Amino acid sequence: MIDLFSGLDAWVLVSLLLALTFVLAFEFINGFHDTANAVATVIYTKAMPPHLAVFFSGVFNFLGVLLGGVGVAYAIVHLLPVELLINVNTGHGLAMVFSLLAAAITWNLGTWYFGIPASSSHTLIGSILGVGLANALINDIPLGDGVNWQKAIDIAMSLVVSPMAGFAVAALVLIGLKWWRPLSKMHKTPDQRRKLDDKKHPPFWNRLVLVVSAMGVSFVHGSNDGQKGIGLIMLVLIGIVPAKFVLDLNSTTYQIERTRDATLHMSQFYQRNAATLGEFLALGKAKSSDLPEQFSCNPQQTEPTIAALQASLQGVTDYHSLDAEKRVEVRRYLLCLDDTAKKVGKLPGLEAREKADLEKLRKDLTATTEYAPFWVIVAVALALGLGTMVGWKRVVLTVGEKIGKQGMTYAQGMSAQITAACAIGMANVFALPVSTTHVLSSGVAGTMVANKSGLQGGTVKTILLAWVLTLPASMGLAAGLFWLASKAIG
Repeated sequence: MIDLFSGLDAWVLVSLLLALTFVLAFEFINGFHDTANAVATVIYTKAMPPHLAVFFSGVFNFLGVLLGGVGVAYAIVHLLPVELLINVNTGHGLAMVFSLLAAAITWNLGTWYFGIPASSSHTLIGSILGVGLANALINDIPLGDGVNWQKAIDIAMSLVVSPMAGFAVAALVLIGLKWWRPLSKMHKTPDQRRKLDDKKHPPFWNRLVLVVSAMGVSFVHGSNDGQKGIGLIMLVLIGIVPAKFVLDLNSTTYQIERTRDATLHMSQFYQRNAATLGEFLALGKAKSSDLPEQFSCNPQQTEPTIAALQASLQGVTDYHSLDAEKRVEVRRYLLCLDDTAKKVGKLPGLEAREKADLEKLRKDLTATTEYAPFWVIVAVALALGLGTMVGWKRVVLTVGEKIGKQGMTYAQGMSAQITAACAIGMANVFALPVSTTHVLSSGVAGTMVANKSGLQGGTVKTILLAWVLTLPASMGLAAGLFWLASKAIG
């Protein structure tokens, strides 16, 4: 990590430290903003004392980040179009990062202050989309090319479908519990338990399930939301000090050989499917000399891009041997080939087996560009874990008592938490960012409906309003800030 600071101009160093502080502040705020969603039920049902619940939630958030990988991180990064990712300079990199972070932090703090379970995921994604669209408008790029719309649609689907699934599945789980044990004490609220049984805590097995599922939600929240912070830090590092982070400088000779072999096999793949892909990729028509000085990613230039990448990696066994400009160049080629392969995989006419082969080649191709240094993962894990240990009270009451017209029963808490842990865990497997806030609060709402408790219209409207407004509000705020920052740097 010390190498990060060597040879940097003073203003770049200050900007870098400030940007990293902003990202870690976002993750810290994300921790206390979303903590209530992981611990609300376990605190409300008296399954754990608040200080213990929050402490262990912080620990499991930390572990979730540490062990979660980087799939979701790069799903977030690739919301930005490949052209912006490969041609960003230090000034615009700073403007991009500070704009989206300032917008995300502002909205997060505002909704937390008013106790509204709004989504940090929606906020961050809206901010990234806003920056991408603003960049398109400023540089006279078609809006259709300002954002990676296919990735945006995939993420939007996961953000929309996951709360609906949370609502329905939690309701079904509760109905199943009522059918299985209709007279069980798990169907009591904490108030009923205290008044009728003169007991403060839930029955043992209910308490155990509540605690374990709460820690499960904390772990998968750390894995999913922590990766968003990792993705942001990699955007910062690549935008401000590209020479040190565009490629994983710790890549082994074997990993570099895999990358080189992937380009060769990709070329062979395209030749093998020339009848289907020849026109889309202009196979046999483009030459290496056709690559423009200001590199742009164009499927019609796939063959010369492959040739240029193979030439750049010829004989390379250690990325340290490449100069700074060549590292940036290699990353541009890799990202472009990956972007083209992604588009090719969606074309009609390719067999399922061929598409599966192409996906494997893409993983090998990006193995040394889609990474995160260990210190980045630890820093984000600490920020999210520490943030989890403060500021949780404002949202707990909303989730526990203000969604339904009656208090939450132990069975409802278990149903909502088990559903949330499973839904977010599945999203992690498929590298899709989802909202812990929306999955859990919609799960609670589903159990209230299934329990015939009814919903409090005011609270539900407020949550829905935040759900609807978060995306456009964060997009508008980030776009405005990016436009102002771009004008300021000329």
